[in-house]
Amino acid sequence: MPQADTAERLQKVLAAAGVGSRRACEDLIFRRRVTVNGKVAKLGDKVDPATAEILVDGQRVITDTKLVYLALNKPRGVVSTLDDEKGRSELADFVGQFDVRLHHVGRLDADSEGLLLITNDGELTNKLTHPRYGIQKTYLAEVINGPLPRNVGRQLLSGVELEDGPAKADAFKLVGALGKTAQVEITLHEGRKHIVRRMMEAVGHPVSRLIRTAVGPVRLGDLRPGGFRHLSNAEIAALFKAAGD
Repeated sequence: MPQADTAERLQKVLAAAGVGSRRACEDLIFRRRVTVNGKVAKLGDKVDPATAEILVDGQRVITDTKLVYLALNKPRGVVSTLDDEKGRSELADFVGQFDVRLHHVGRLDADSEGLLLITNDGELTNKLTHPRYGIQKTYLAEVINGPLPRNVGRQLLSGVELEDGPAKADAFKLVGALGKTAQVEITLHEGRKHIVRRMMEAVGHPVSRLIRTAVGPVRLGDLRPGGFRHLSNAEIAALFKAAGD
């Protein structure tokens, strides 16, 4: 049971999390669409918003106001760390204003750019980065040595042999081509270092520019390079769902 000094009415906690008005949240509870720590909630329940696991229609609702979930468009040339001992341009240059300890979910090498999730939720970070859950990532790659033969996509989808074992794409499509360069979209759940670059190199079309456009259900959208935004409640719930929660 929550401590008396931290417990609040469930409908108040849900409303504060953006689920809806307090009256609408009461209706959700009445209709048995809310669970708290695995049990169906009832009107009158009190919870500790910092520790309770609350689901509405099976989707996680984040009620701990101390938790931060960000989407950052990492520019090229920035290293994926929040504390670079070599003094290089780092993630903290863009999200250093938060007074909580943040960490990045996975990495992008310095020459790559695009979507990077940043949070202080260790549980979600561990799930999103664990190979067991196979979270998909989508990349837009500019490649050289074009035009691309028609069998390149089939090669990547069936798998290519790398020095540390085989790797294959979950999805692939040609986005556009101009002369000897082409833009391709590739989706995979691999997390090995430089995996996209090495796969494209293996089929004879090295990457000249690489942008990550999606991590699971979260998309980069029109975020400007160096810009960040807070994830919506729906995006956070979808991430937990993708991570098997």
